[in-house]
Amino acid sequence: MIELRHISRFFQVGEQTVHALDDVNISIDTGEYVAVMGPSGSGKSTLLNILGLLDKPTGGSYVLDGTDTTHLDADAQARVRAEKVGFIFQIFHLVGRLTALENVELPMVLAGRRSVERRARARELLAGVGLEDRMDHRPDQLSGGQRQRVAIARAMIMKPALLLADEPTGNLDTASGKDVLEVLERLNAEGLTLIVVTHDPQIGARARRRISMRDGKVLEDVRR
Repeated sequence: MIELRHISRFFQVGEQTVHALDDVNISIDTGEYVAVMGPSGSGKSTLLNILGLLDKPTGGSYVLDGTDTTHLDADAQARVRAEKVGFIFQIFHLVGRLTALENVELPMVLAGRRSVERRARARELLAGVGLEDRMDHRPDQLSGGQRQRVAIARAMIMKPALLLADEPTGNLDTASGKDVLEVLERLNAEGLTLIVVTHDPQIGARARRRISMRDGKVLEDVRR
């Protein structure tokens, strides 16, 4: 599913070169559940951005689901990203003036899919995350946990093979965070490859594999 070989990512900050990722080598199989952990500045968010084709490495190669993405131009990267990757962020990124149903539909709207197709798919996904009675509510009418479940449904609408979650419970109370993790873990149990970036050891302990990072390097890669 994922092959990262000798991945580096350098940033120039004034006269200083920051090594956000330094010779990272990771292989992840289809259907794995991986937690990426480390302190602030360890490189975990940079790694997630490269996995999601939001950023390009300075060096090395990245093969995603059989496609070498390393030298793709921006348009080609966008196509692969739209077809294969779903994103969940700590701060939801929902459109405030749209209902839950319309927010979930949005990627299919941008892809030019027919309204009947996208509406049926969005309804199915919202029901799957327990929001069948909240489809017509706007984000400001939903709790934090409900908003994150809308975001999960939106991330799944294009049927991605890979789901990337960046601190998905960071803005939630304990009970809502547990509900969101259970939804993500159910999707993983159905075959989706799930990678969660977190600093929370309790979340990391739930994953079947834990990758620990510091100073842009992989320090530990442990499978349960």
